[in-house]
Amino acid sequence: MATKKHSWNYDNVGGSTRVKITTGADIAHLAELDLKKWTVLSCPTVGLDIDEKSLKCIDTDNDGRIRVNDVIATSQWLTSVVNDAELLVKGADNIDIEAFNQENADGKRLYNSAKQILVNLGKEGTVISLADTKDITAIFAKTRFNGDGVITAQTPENDGDKAVVEAIVNALGGVMDRSGDNGVNAELIEKFYQLLADYVAWSEAAVEAPYGADTDKAIEAYNALDAKVKDYFVRAKLASFAPESAMKLDVQTGLIEVISAENLTGKTEEIAAYPIARITGKADLALDTAINPAWASKFNTLVSIVKPKEKALTEESWAAIGATFAAYNAWKAAKKGAEVEALGLEAIKQMLADDKKQALLDLIAQDLELKETADGIDMVDKFLHIYRDFYRLLRNYVTFQDFYCRDKNVKAIFQSGRLLIDQRECRMCMNVADMAKHNAMAPASGIYLVYCDCTTKTSAAKRSIVAAVTVGDIGDLFVGKNAIYFDNDGLMWDAVITKIVENPISVGQAFWSPYRRMAKTIENLINKNAAEKDAAMMNDANAKINAVPAAKAADGEEKAATPPFDIAKFAGIFAAIGVAVGMIGTALAGILESFRGFVWWQYIGIFIGIMMFISGPAMILAWMKLRRRNIAPLLNANGWAVNASSKINILFGETLTDVAKFPKLKLKDPYAKKGLPKWLSWLLSLATIAVVVAGLWLGNILSFVGLQSPLSCFNKAEVEVVETPEAAVENADAAVADAPAPAETNAE
Repeated sequence: MATKKHSWNYDNVGGSTRVKITTGADIAHLAELDLKKWTVLSCPTVGLDIDEKSLKCIDTDNDGRIRVNDVIATSQWLTSVVNDAELLVKGADNIDIEAFNQENADGKRLYNSAKQILVNLGKEGTVISLADTKDITAIFAKTRFNGDGVITAQTPENDGDKAVVEAIVNALGGVMDRSGDNGVNAELIEKFYQLLADYVAWSEAAVEAPYGADTDKAIEAYNALDAKVKDYFVRAKLASFAPESAMKLDVQTGLIEVISAENLTGKTEEIAAYPIARITGKADLALDTAINPAWASKFNTLVSIVKPKEKALTEESWAAIGATFAAYNAWKAAKKGAEVEALGLEAIKQMLADDKKQALLDLIAQDLELKETADGIDMVDKFLHIYRDFYRLLRNYVTFQDFYCRDKNVKAIFQSGRLLIDQRECRMCMNVADMAKHNAMAPASGIYLVYCDCTTKTSAAKRSIVAAVTVGDIGDLFVGKNAIYFDNDGLMWDAVITKIVENPISVGQAFWSPYRRMAKTIENLINKNAAEKDAAMMNDANAKINAVPAAKAADGEEKAATPPFDIAKFAGIFAAIGVAVGMIGTALAGILESFRGFVWWQYIGIFIGIMMFISGPAMILAWMKLRRRNIAPLLNANGWAVNASSKINILFGETLTDVAKFPKLKLKDPYAKKGLPKWLSWLLSLATIAVVVAGLWLGNILSFVGLQSPLSCFNKAEVEVVETPEAAVENADAAVADAPAPAETNAE
């Protein structure tokens, strides 16, 4: 018999049909859901508004990403260890241990471990919470054994065993026990007793020190002087072979002169580089000769201990001194058990004789018998984290229910906080994990985006965020503007805009965008022209100020006078200006003439048409872009693999940004400029309108509405035309020529 498939419920969320996850049965059957219907295919385990520990527990393969197979495996495990899968949709941080499915192996372990935790904590009842498992140290604080294979000084019951544990910790450092104390494990116990035996064996094989208690001091001085003394013998041989080179092989006076003016107490390294003694050509080193001050102390120490029989050291006698240390040095080099040397040889021998090793190892074994129960305590903590956060993850993974929720208090796990800027609160904020990816993908979102760098005094950490601006104007948003950012924990950050990705915010904002661009262009042209004029003026002024005065004219010759202003040169300019003004007037007259005969409402329609001709394309383009706004590119830039379109339409976008709203009040500004009385303002306004209308009327501008100018220059009908005699004759001849010829009659 074929197994009946699970019946899924669907919803239209973000412009796409999505599966609704609302019941425990939905969670139990996630493995049956077609992969193509999942909204997300993978997401990172860091940078989200959900406990990272929960996400790492869900990440079954520990690759730093939550994939579909991780979600399915977690859903199957969760539904198998509880009796009622409907508990999973509550998102609670506690559970009654009786709800564990004890017929399942993991469910049984969870039950036993949770029960043990409650006993260890001394809690009554059967409800366990995340707060109970949060402090592992508190759980094991009062227990001798906790299953981690580590015992502390409190674990043994007799003082002898306790002392050995303390000695191991002091000598080898120990390891941390689940109780929070430092302890030892089987490896450290074995190593400790091996070191004890090695140290005793090495001590019993001791070689007699050639110079008694001062032997180590003599060896240290000899090793420090060895290279320097051997260098002396080589220099002495070379000086004996070539006497003329003795001065160069000896201390260079020039080197001493270089440092002589300085404080020589700080020049030890330079002085130590000189030969250990003066090079005189002698092959030996006299014991009473002057020794380089940097080496004198060690040389005198060695001589006082070794007490050479000769009055001078030769190369052979120096080597013989070193040979006296050979056997002793070999024994010292073979030293073992140095880690336990501080205990003292007698104490070490006593510990070996008492031999507490097996007793301690038995305690370790006894502790490990509780390993399964103790590990189950970690499993309880893991379960409670997943139990609390798994359903929330599903609402942001299988579907984007949290993001499209009508309740503003519900946030998607990728929403990191809220940005307050320019009298608005942007609630669609997310962390920026990789700015390079955002630079490449952000424009495809179609959203107006503001990128900010955030800092806070309470932490040295810095963070980058991106906020979606979906309501309001953009005039006061610019790179460098400061703002305030609140993360989901309520911590306040200082934010500064570092980048803006410009896209339409609303159709209304798009209506004015062409005019803003034109105004910006004109402003830039004016600024550019003003800057050029200013620069030219300053350059000209500087040139005149810095110019070398012209040579004086020769004796008896007068300086040439400045030529007078010649108006003829400017006649062409004045004529050109007149022609331009005339052309402009003609054009305006033609435009106004074309409007003749229109009624008033047609002028309103023409004005609206012009406005729509300018703003219409921008509004249509904005409307199309606003319908296509999509957060998927932003999530992809943060490492998500989004499998479905997640649009932000106009209505939903208005819910993502809140703008400050003030009540309608009649408030008086105490610093407002005092104006004229209202009656006088109205009178001046009416007078101004009257003057403007009169000017338009007298200028015959209002003729198209039937208001003819009373001025005779605009009334052609009243202009009398006087013809000259020559013109009258020419007009008469033209009339005769244009008259039709008389019809011919037939004679009877």
